Amino acid sequence: MTFNKNYKPRPTLLRDRIVLVTGAGDGIGRSCAKAFAKHGATVILLGRTVRKLERVYDDINSTGGPQPAIYPMDLLGAKASDYHDLACRILREYGRIDGIVHNAALLGALMPIEHYDLKMWSEVIHVNLTAPMMLTQACLSLLRLSQDASVIFTSSGVGRQGRAYWGAYAVSKFATEGFMQVLADETDNSAIRVNCINPGAVRTRMRASAYPAENPQSLISPDEVMNPYLYLMGPDSNAISGTSIDAQ
Repeated sequence: MTFNKNYKPRPTLLRDRIVLVTGAGDGIGRSCAKAFAKHGATVILLGRTVRKLERVYDDINSTGGPQPAIYPMDLLGAKASDYHDLACRILREYGRIDGIVHNAALLGALMPIEHYDLKMWSEVIHVNLTAPMMLTQACLSLLRLSQDASVIFTSSGVGRQGRAYWGAYAVSKFATEGFMQVLADETDNSAIRVNCINPGAVRTRMRASAYPAENPQSLISPDEVMNPYLYLMGPDSNAISGTSIDAQ
């Protein structure tokens, strides 16, 4: 599905909404957190590097957005009990959750399958696929308490058309698209919407790692692909579920 580039989110689009963003300290996650707060949401900043989360927290506060919350978590080592504790804390503090953006990811290594390190394979699959499943599973009861909930997974072009040497990352993104479709079908008759966004070529650390010879200034910034995230997180997309949107 191609996104309507003429979409203009109203300033109060996400007012009073509680939204959790993973990988919120950098790149697309950071931009999502700031954009959601700018449009009225209270954002729960989840990531593994506290100092990065604190910078995003300060940025949101300095622009007058609703006070965010910081929740440090390393998805690679988190257990089911950690996700349960997170859900309990959200329920205690906010009473529900209105949205989740699954953005945190590992790139792994770009190399032939023949030489792919099995430990790295397991780590990439875990962070990019298993961790979002565990987090979503733990928070489904909180999403059902919302009158209009949205779950957004971050996809990739290599998650739709396989490409040599992209290994576990590409496989995890193919699986993410499939998981999104399964979850969307399971929540079809509820107030929960589930979709994917492929942000495309964006100026992030991960992109620079994957394409070291590329000039980062030739790419758009994460802030420039926020409208699709705002659209899917807000009520304007209340009839959209089970789709995968290209941000560019």
